[in-house]
Amino acid sequence: SGLPSGGGGPGGPVSLSTATEQQLDSLPGVGPVLARHIVEFRTQHGGFTSVDQLRQVTGIGDRRFADLRPLVVP
Repeated sequence: SGLPSGGGGPGGPVSLSTATEQQLDSLPGVGPVLARHIVEFRTQHGGFTSVDQLRQVTGIGDRRFADLRPLVVP
């Protein structure tokens, strides 16, 4: 309780499993196309159980993953 569904307020972590494309798009280095890829991956795989699964999303390389890892939760 006290946690917003969909993931974090300003400065809070964004939930990969519940965030909207708009919330994902607000992350540094994530634009509308990459946000859509994240949502599509989530839909196809039944959500995220680990932040490490973000590496499997098309368009997420090592550097982008390193930038996003501290900003997201499964």
